[in-house]
Amino acid sequence: MTRFEPNLRIPGPTALPPSVREAGGRQMVNHRGEEFKALLRRVETGMKPFFGTDHEVILLTCAGTGALEAAVVNVLSPGDAVLAVTMGAFGDRFAKIAEVYGAAVTRLEVEWGKAADADSVRAAAAAIPALKAVLLTHNETSTGVTNDIGVLAAAVREVAPNALLLVDAISALGAVPFAMDDWGLDLVVTGSQKAWMAAPGMAMAAVGPRAWAAGETARMPRFYLDLKRHRETAVNGETPWTPAVAVLYQVEEGLRLMQAEGEGVYVRHAAAQAMTRAGLRALGFQLLADDAIASRTVTAAWIPDTLDWKAFNAGLKRRGLVIAGGQGRLKGRIFRVGHLGSVTTDDILAAVGVLEAVAIEQGIDVRPGAAVAAAQQALLAGTGSAA
Repeated sequence: MTRFEPNLRIPGPTALPPSVREAGGRQMVNHRGEEFKALLRRVETGMKPFFGTDHEVILLTCAGTGALEAAVVNVLSPGDAVLAVTMGAFGDRFAKIAEVYGAAVTRLEVEWGKAADADSVRAAAAAIPALKAVLLTHNETSTGVTNDIGVLAAAVREVAPNALLLVDAISALGAVPFAMDDWGLDLVVTGSQKAWMAAPGMAMAAVGPRAWAAGETARMPRFYLDLKRHRETAVNGETPWTPAVAVLYQVEEGLRLMQAEGEGVYVRHAAAQAMTRAGLRALGFQLLADDAIASRTVTAAWIPDTLDWKAFNAGLKRRGLVIAGGQGRLKGRIFRVGHLGSVTTDDILAAVGVLEAVAIEQGIDVRPGAAVAAAQQALLAGTGSAA
């Protein structure tokens, strides 16, 4: 029997394009040699336009959570006043990291499934004396909600101009336009296994001058994730510790594909979002996020009380479709469909087709072909034939 690869529609790690997979199989090089130095510089330079920055991009061998930890410990001291804007599991994680290292964290908790409101963020920031930093989540992977980071950053600047803006952009950067410098952000992080189309194992941090200056007096402990040490070694084209060379090969190839696609990267992700949402709605699922704040990279839908989720999910897996369940307080209540990285409109049509077939098997009242047709109509209405 022929074995087909699953349609991996989780919010990361994402499916790898053939050329990225091949890149990861290349022979190792001396990570202190000239070939690696050139590779590191190409990736650092290639990342900058996607961050929307002229500042340095530091490459870390760790998961995205390691990058969140690096963002905190490199600019803060124990006792520093921090505002954490949390709207899901990953915003909570960012806040928890700061708390573990001794920051005085005030949480502005937004209802899961909603985006942060600029007025609320402004008021919360204004109420904290000597506010040192604000932790923001660009795209909350656990709920499929995107914050308007530019607007939130401007709101903070109005009342706390000296506060550092630290942003978790792990699950959206590379899939949507981002403007770190124009928005006045100080430190932004992402991870290789998301829109960058590579395996897990690398994280990237873009660091602005205010963050570097804060690092000179920051007293939180750090060693492996010391960004200053990474900066110093990067001058010579090296990393302070042994890097994930194979993942870096993949990141470079993913960047090459994204550069060749140009603005089409963003168009493709917008199309995948619209198709996914249209298909799920046609099946009768209620979506967690409103259209205005919906993520371009992951869509969350409520599991109706009438649906046997375990049987439904098992049916999807038998047909080769892998989606994600809920996290934290939404575990068992929602499911999530990832549409980021190398995702194509054909991938989404296939996923919607499987969702529809299994929904019919599970007794959901839907006309055969209705969900696929809705996804196709969304594609034609929005972006034509984006692939």
